[in-house]
Amino acid sequence: MTAVTDHDHHDASAENVPTGEGLSDGDKAEEKEEQREHKEKKAGREEQAEGEAKGTEGEARESDAPGKASSADVDVNAGAGAGAGAGADGHARVAGDSDSGVPSTREGTTKDATKDTRADPHTAPCTESESSGAWDDGLIARRVSETDPPVRETVVETRVSSSVPQPVMPLAYDGPLRSRLDALRELVGLSRTRLDSRTLAEAGRVLDEAAARRRLSGQHTVVAIAGATGSGKSQLFNALAGVAISETGVRRPTTAMPIACSWSDGAATLIDRLGIPGRLRRRPLQSAEAEAQLRGLVLVDLPDHDSAAVQHREQVDRVLALVDAVIWVVDPEKYADAVLHERYLRPMAGHAEVMFVVLNQVDRLPGEAADQVLDDLRRLLDEDGIALGEYGEPGATVLALSALTGDGVGELREALGQFVGERGAAARRISADLDAAAWQLRPVYATGRRAGLSERARDEFSDRLADAVGATAAGQAAERVWLRNANRACGTPWLRLWRWCQDRRESSTGRFAVGEQPDEEATARQRVEQAVRTVAERASAGLPAPWALAVREAAVRGAQGLPEALDELATRAGTPSGRPPRPGWWPVAVLAQASMTILQIVGGLWLVAQIVGVMAPNLGVPVLLMSVGIVGGPGVEWSCRLAARGPARRYGLEAERRLREAAAGCGRARVLDPVAAELLRYREVREQYGRVTGARAVVG
Repeated sequence: MTAVTDHDHHDASAENVPTGEGLSDGDKAEEKEEQREHKEKKAGREEQAEGEAKGTEGEARESDAPGKASSADVDVNAGAGAGAGAGADGHARVAGDSDSGVPSTREGTTKDATKDTRADPHTAPCTESESSGAWDDGLIARRVSETDPPVRETVVETRVSSSVPQPVMPLAYDGPLRSRLDALRELVGLSRTRLDSRTLAEAGRVLDEAAARRRLSGQHTVVAIAGATGSGKSQLFNALAGVAISETGVRRPTTAMPIACSWSDGAATLIDRLGIPGRLRRRPLQSAEAEAQLRGLVLVDLPDHDSAAVQHREQVDRVLALVDAVIWVVDPEKYADAVLHERYLRPMAGHAEVMFVVLNQVDRLPGEAADQVLDDLRRLLDEDGIALGEYGEPGATVLALSALTGDGVGELREALGQFVGERGAAARRISADLDAAAWQLRPVYATGRRAGLSERARDEFSDRLADAVGATAAGQAAERVWLRNANRACGTPWLRLWRWCQDRRESSTGRFAVGEQPDEEATARQRVEQAVRTVAERASAGLPAPWALAVREAAVRGAQGLPEALDELATRAGTPSGRPPRPGWWPVAVLAQASMTILQIVGGLWLVAQIVGVMAPNLGVPVLLMSVGIVGGPGVEWSCRLAARGPARRYGLEAERRLREAAAGCGRARVLDPVAAELLRYREVREQYGRVTGARAVVG
């Protein structure tokens, strides 16, 4: 720590003191005395510059005349004896300037003055106009007001650090924590359009805070001191800092704004993140050993969490969400306060590893009462679900102390030093926040049921659509058409002629000219809607409400226009292009039927010719030919009917299959695929949720 001093106005303006005439004898004697003192100080500076030129680094020494208190520099180190009060105030002011993140005017002039002194040992000190005006009473002030105008001051650097300040290194998360954060980010991205913003609010906040904390210093640990009214937070804060920084008193509430105290440089951005202004930033007054023990600590004194002022409670809630760890200060009277346990300790049970619970004011308890109260406090913490860090196990640190007498403060300081020295509080806080966010998302993702549609459910949906589109009836119709064609091709000409006449007569009367009834179309539409509802219910069964709703909405969106699309498919698929396929025996049957017809015609003509006398009478041959043709024609037709049943059946089944496949494809593209996409998204989110919680395998 670099200590800085402030000269008295008399020393800074020694060269500009008027001399000569117009002064009384007493004034002239005083003037000579001041000039002698100034020469002695100048000689001391020359010796200091010569020592630095030889390569000697360390504390600067000034040769002051004994007994001249006006020229003595005030050392603000913790080990200073005389002038400790002024030294403490000066240290607090310097810390307030440097810790705000803006280079201090005093520090700048300190470096300039030292540099000029080294370059020219005979350089005269600054004038009174340059050194006066910064301190109205000639002492080092305790606080710095942000509204003070920048004033140049003469300071002398009495201790020069031999090490070059290292740049502040940002916080680095380990591999598992980075993996959990990436998984939560992916989870939020996949769920953003499925869940409401309130459900994902905590997860989004954790991601934002983790990203913001990662960009800041990883060498500092921000610890907040929180507690109820009158618990002694500020008193403990001052005891740890070694100087009265935070106000204490009987007025309640005493602390109105958070106050930060940093044990090392480089924490300005961390304190900026907490929204603490520069006028409320301090540096502790510690010995070198105590400073090294708590190096990297940023301690924040919070207002009362049960304050009557709403803005005080809001400040507490805001800062508690940003710090790396928290020290809860309780007193023997209100350590079991329901507000503390229900509003803070119980919800923060997962943050036990970054939590200290301190029973203050044990000096007020007689005998063994302190141990009894401490045991009861541990019992309450255990009921809150807070793991206690005992016997080497991770958990909250519970201590008893008295900030007033200092009893137990050293133990807390030692525990804090070890805690800060591990440099892992920020990562543990983020990990605990991840656990809390995952717990809030548990009702949405931890269902324990495997999400998806079974093959049976898919087949039943396709069958329902096929029934709605009339696939079975279409197959039967195709079978009848094939049989009719076979009968026409293989039947006797006389039977075909009779059937043709029959069809002409029936078509002219309009006996079969009956179109599709409107109620049949309405029935088909209802079947489609019922099939969609059934598959949506089966797919969403057991899912959390938001995801079940998303699955049903996807199914309903796909069902829009599905009946019309099925009708169009039925028209295209139900009417095969080209001539139906014919088996190999078809031409033989046609030729045989033609032969039977020819035999009938030849036999008939021969018989007629014999009757009219054109040919000699011989009834045997023509009658035989006619008999073979008359009997053989129906026989061929009957044989073709028997042989045509198999091909006709296959043809009908093929037509039914085409229509079923077309209906299933349409239903799959419009309903099943969107539903499956939602279920796949849910499974992916479940996998990411498993990574966030650290589970090896997640069902579903």
